[in-house]
Amino acid sequence: MKSYRKELWFDIKGRRAFINITREVEKCLKESGIQEGLLLCNAMHITASVFINDDESGLHQDFERFLEKLAPEKPYSQYAHNGFEDNGDAHLKRTIMGREVVVAVTKGELDFGPWEQIFYGEFDGNRRKRVLVKIIGE
Repeated sequence: MKSYRKELWFDIKGRRAFINITREVEKCLKESGIQEGLLLCNAMHITASVFINDDESGLHQDFERFLEKLAPEKPYSQYAHNGFEDNGDAHLKRTIMGREVVVAVTKGELDFGPWEQIFYGEFDGNRRKRVLVKIIGE
């Protein structure tokens, strides 16, 4: 069995963003040479997320509104976590959107359903962050 590991780095300008990282992940799969196996992609920060969904701008706006209703950024004082930081909401948003995805690899391709894409969700940006891609298989 082969193993492959790579970190993808992001510099998000602004507090929140949803970025389609499918192409970068597919490049990792090609580099790995793995034809059959599993791909794990996870955020390496506790205020960011990796998830699978449709690449549709209205849906991304819906995510933003939904998350802001559940865990509004302000007032910062509403979160016990916020003392030295102001990112209590970002921790909660990450928990809702999830930490990682696992995708089957079949015949050297990501084995997606219709419309599925991989996204990086940032909830406390304005600094450099990373995603881990780990692939195992043959």
